[in-house]
Amino acid sequence: MEEEYAALLANQTWDLVPRPPGCNVVTGKWIWTHKRRADGTLDRYKARWVLRGFTQWPSVDYDETFSPVVKPVMMRTVLSLALSRSWPVHQLDVKNAFLHGTLTEIVYCSQSAGFVDASRPEMVCRLNKSLYGRKQVPRAWYSRFATFLVTLGFTEAKSETSLFVYHRGDETAYLLLYVDDIVLTATSQQLLQRIITSLQQEFAMKDLGVLHHFLGVTIEPHPSGLLLHQRQYTLDILERAGMTDCNPCSTPVDTQAKLSEDVGTPVADPTAYRSLAGALHYLTFTRPDITYAVQQVCLHMHDPWEPYLTALKRLLRYLRGTVDHSLLLHRSASSELVAYTDANWAGCPDTCQSNSGYDVFLGGNLVSWSSKRQRVVSRSSAEAEYRAVANGVVEAAWLRQLLAELHNPLAKITLVYYDNVSAVYLSTNPV
Repeated sequence: MEEEYAALLANQTWDLVPRPPGCNVVTGKWIWTHKRRADGTLDRYKARWVLRGFTQWPSVDYDETFSPVVKPVMMRTVLSLALSRSWPVHQLDVKNAFLHGTLTEIVYCSQSAGFVDASRPEMVCRLNKSLYGRKQVPRAWYSRFATFLVTLGFTEAKSETSLFVYHRGDETAYLLLYVDDIVLTATSQQLLQRIITSLQQEFAMKDLGVLHHFLGVTIEPHPSGLLLHQRQYTLDILERAGMTDCNPCSTPVDTQAKLSEDVGTPVADPTAYRSLAGALHYLTFTRPDITYAVQQVCLHMHDPWEPYLTALKRLLRYLRGTVDHSLLLHRSASSELVAYTDANWAGCPDTCQSNSGYDVFLGGNLVSWSSKRQRVVSRSSAEAEYRAVANGVVEAAWLRQLLAELHNPLAKITLVYYDNVSAVYLSTNPV
């Protein structure tokens, strides 16, 4: 706590001023967390003074909000390109990232609990810098960070706001920003180190070395490329559900039955169901094999019933037997983009809506996948398949634009495979 409070003072985060009449004073609290390593062991204890953002007044204490979060497909694409070119990849961590943001509004908050000025206890803090918990903090931090990167020669990608590209002659670098975690790759170790040095001169930043553990995903070297897995995260989910020693099963879903809203009784603890379903959704970062199953259990988070809980437990049993499954990114000289799409017509027994999905491969590496329920009811299998193809084409077109911004334009057209003859004829002649 003392270390965190000293960092706040050193950053000149606030000024103590008399409380203005009629102003809103945002309260705060201390948050204590355990920072763990990739294997789950304790790394260090961390304390943070966080404001209660729900006490802020809209249009008075804040206006627009934004969170710098990079898409998973973006990370897999950048890693695939860096791997194929043998580029070094490092990860960085920004210390007290949100404290670097500059405020445009006047905000008052209470003094930190346990560190109240004894000579001026009635005064409040007028914020000069961003502070954790405020609704506009991520936006202020992103604005400050992006502005500095532009001065270094980076450009912000139009396809993804959390991607920054540096390109000068034969030198190229990619930077991915996820709140205060950074993935940086460049054509050479010298360029990489030069960028890291410039960032460390501007921000309190720690170079964590070669990319090995990022946002709960473990990245391990492999003779043919990189392995991406979430083994420890999977074990944590099983422990939270009390199913660490459960009997595994071979498939994530029951292929014979469809979940219906008219069967069974409501679950006793819907909060636990929602918590597990949300945790499983993040597990699809490296597990495309459970995407459909997770999509099915997430459809009923608003009103979970016992059959949905049974499906959720079956998925957890499948994870228990496949806890070591991982996503392998190969070194590949090919840069072709290939997509596969499919749909099940009227897959939902209640609404008759169809489910559509796609997989997109870049040079043999699976970089993007999806399984979603279609928003409208398709009156034929051809219509459902055509909508699935459209979703796959949209994703492929976005990836082509992204690769062009990464200075890796595709020389060949993108092939999209699907297995419905009527949809093929419809795409050839919509009349």
